[in-house]
Amino acid sequence: MQNLLSNLKITINEKLYVKDPETSELGRNILKNSILLMDEIGFEAFTFKKLGEKIQSNESSIYRYFENKHKLLVYLTSWYWSWMEYRMVFVTTNIANPVEKLEKAIKLVTENVADDHATPHINEEILNRIIVEEFTKTLMTKEVDNENKEGFFLVYKRVINRIIEIIKEVNPEYPFAKSLASSIVEGALHQHFLKNHLKTITNLSEKDCATDFYTDMAKKILL
Repeated sequence: MQNLLSNLKITINEKLYVKDPETSELGRNILKNSILLMDEIGFEAFTFKKLGEKIQSNESSIYRYFENKHKLLVYLTSWYWSWMEYRMVFVTTNIANPVEKLEKAIKLVTENVADDHATPHINEEILNRIIVEEFTKTLMTKEVDNENKEGFFLVYKRVINRIIEIIKEVNPEYPFAKSLASSIVEGALHQHFLKNHLKTITNLSEKDCATDFYTDMAKKILL
């Protein structure tokens, strides 16, 4: 799988950037260090000025790639969900048993993420921490409806739609496949957030059981 990922070219909505950061060393450096800095200080404290200082470049050079930090965050989250979708397709292809396919899909979106080393400028393990901490900030804005129309969240919705289709394979009669699929994806992020900050209200503080929990829940609902 790592060899396949090394040849992966992730395509991001062109409306999220001024210049494609994947096309230059500076652009890739911006992506790499924005992930590191956002993980270190959080999205609220993150600024292009601080990022410029970190990469020893003018703040204006970052604006040549991204209009603002919100679009940079949406870009990073889109990259993450594109990477996740690719992995989901890989692990579920050619599996005839729909229950086994669902188990693999749930495991993928709920487990701890490790850096695959196939993309040297993107550390997926750190990016996953940003998704857990910051992803809702891309959605919960006044501009969400307009940005949705622009296709900013298309790849995120594709990941959920793939799980929806698997749920329908498992139980075509179940009437809430969309809600169940989105609850698994969003709920897993929330449980990992609780594990990091509010340990007394999640079992993940005792062990990494997000996969077990959502697999058990889905099976009891669907089977």
